Amino acid sequence: MRTIVIEPSLESWRAQARRLLAEAVPPEGILWNDEEQGKTLFVHEEITPYASSPPPKVSKAFMDIAATVAAHSDSRRWALLYRMLWRLTHGGERHLLGMTTDPDVRLAQQWCKTIGRDIHKMHAFVRFRLVGVNEATGREQFVAWFEPEHRIVRLAISYFEKRFVGMDWAILTPYECAHWDGKKLHFTPGVARSAAPDEDSLDELWRTYYRSIFNPARLKAKTMQSQMPKKYWKNLPEAEVISELVAGSGNRTRQMLETENRKVKLAPDNKYLKSLQAMNEELNKEKGF
Repeated sequence: MRTIVIEPSLESWRAQARRLLAEAVPPEGILWNDEEQGKTLFVHEEITPYASSPPPKVSKAFMDIAATVAAHSDSRRWALLYRMLWRLTHGGERHLLGMTTDPDVRLAQQWCKTIGRDIHKMHAFVRFRLVGVNEATGREQFVAWFEPEHRIVRLAISYFEKRFVGMDWAILTPYECAHWDGKKLHFTPGVARSAAPDEDSLDELWRTYYRSIFNPARLKAKTMQSQMPKKYWKNLPEAEVISELVAGSGNRTRQMLETENRKVKLAPDNKYLKSLQAMNEELNKEKGF
């Protein structure tokens, strides 16, 4: 049994997998390890060029699956990907990805769906806080803290890069951090929650905005919690008023029914919140909501 110690990234796994394929090492002869503590327990095998011809090519469909599965936090992901890669190449199962009842394919698909949900949660629940202004450029600087279940930062970040191009920002997570300066996106290692800024004036805007759009007549507590799980509430400024709004929803509904020609309460006139509302509507259209 060979222990292969890698960095927890698709690139690191791919480099080792190509070498192992070239050496015709079967999946059952490999123990994959990407834990930091593992590097002190096992001898790290250096990547060497393949001795003869390059390994067989695989389809883009497999590489797309691999890129998503690699973001999952399950330690079995590298073994699963190599096993599928082996079956597609040395195993001769060229149509493996079309076998939806196959245990390996089914597990990979389940993990891809899990990653997709985690990405959606990140898009929905990241909240930026204003931390200052770049004196040289005059651009406002924002920082956000988010705790994803998986290593999804690189898969989810294009959403923010496209929509917040006009401001400098950083998204901090325990796994990895992303930084945008208006021209280039770069990544740094993950950090602890203490590295993120505390409450600022935008938090109160979020709470005011959430109160203004809350409709007690359409409240479905279970559905709300399925779309906004409680584990995210601690990092959402508007979550502080959820209990208050839910508790008073009955009275507010009765008041709404008894009030004739009630004037619509406008949301706060804030460009930042308006841009987020527009993005949320666009995202819901993309998701079919």
